[in-house]
Amino acid sequence: MTAQFNTFIPPVRTLMGPGPSDVDPRILNALSRPTLGHLDPAFIQLMDEVKSLLQFAFKTDNQLTMPVSAPGSAGMESVFVNLLEPGDKVIVCQNGVFGGRMQQNVLRCGATAVMVQDTWGKQTDLHKVEDALKANPDAKAVAFVHAETSTGVRNDAKAICELAKRYDCLTIVDAVTSLGGIELDVDGWNIDAIYSGTQKCLSCVPGLSPVSFSPAAVEVIKNRKTPVQSWFLDMDLVMGYWGKGGKRAYHHTAPVNSLYALHESLRILHNEGLEQAWKRHADMHQALKTGLESIGLEFVVDEAYRLPQLNMVSIPNGVDDAQVRSQLLNEFGLEIGAGLGELAGKVWRIGLMGYGSNKKNVDYCVSSLTRVLR
Repeated sequence: MTAQFNTFIPPVRTLMGPGPSDVDPRILNALSRPTLGHLDPAFIQLMDEVKSLLQFAFKTDNQLTMPVSAPGSAGMESVFVNLLEPGDKVIVCQNGVFGGRMQQNVLRCGATAVMVQDTWGKQTDLHKVEDALKANPDAKAVAFVHAETSTGVRNDAKAICELAKRYDCLTIVDAVTSLGGIELDVDGWNIDAIYSGTQKCLSCVPGLSPVSFSPAAVEVIKNRKTPVQSWFLDMDLVMGYWGKGGKRAYHHTAPVNSLYALHESLRILHNEGLEQAWKRHADMHQALKTGLESIGLEFVVDEAYRLPQLNMVSIPNGVDDAQVRSQLLNEFGLEIGAGLGELAGKVWRIGLMGYGSNKKNVDYCVSSLTRVLR
């Protein structure tokens, strides 16, 4: 018998996990617009605007600023494979899952990762970073996660970059969960290479990774002794397509409609203003904090370096983690995140990102958790 396949109609969810976040209806509408060829002059004009809007969001004048046509993990890989060569040494700060992924990228480039380890849920210790820099004067770069999605910790990006520059190192920053949600200043903080994702505080669909490289990083790429190990992520090749103005060289077929969506997402952020977006995330965090603490839930991360857009709370004794999350999803259409790694089964991660960082979601989350925990 021939199988029948129906049109997929997704259930309506409120996404308050670690990402993806709720997508603004204006962005979903942008996705549905007619597809253009990836070398169409009208689409090239859109690409130039996306680049300018990303420079605004990152607070940078870097010419090598663009979205990689793949999710944040590919943005991470694009940074490492372009900057590192076999035999290089990198100081990698880890206080959660994603510092570990940086380590894996370093190793796969044939380079050495010198690990600076800190407790999950705590900030990266600046003294440990400086000790590693002193002990490894041949280090090429310092790599760290700005907003650690697995724990809800904000690392002090400005201070780490200042340290790295004092020891003549490049700086590599994971901003997947920070872009659009908290203060980020690529040029002001001397960040050499940075990557993010579209599905967090930009409230866009998953599948694109904004990246930016400083002039110093571009010089490193130009003076490589070995070819970039990834053809698809080779910035010299990609910039033939993403370079501003002039004739564009075909590199790959860009995800045209997803770029419509990113353009609309960045336009919304531009209209709101960076400082206003950061303040909204902070204000909604305070409202969520008040609500969750009123029902007895406790925050894990110190308020001094807690992310407003990714809130980690302890699971009360005797409460079944999986059962609560399942009940929230099935009865309330509400998604929150589980703990990762050593925090699995001990914490919930509650996202307040982008379009989803609003009072309605805060109230819905608190009331739904109240009913389930009772």
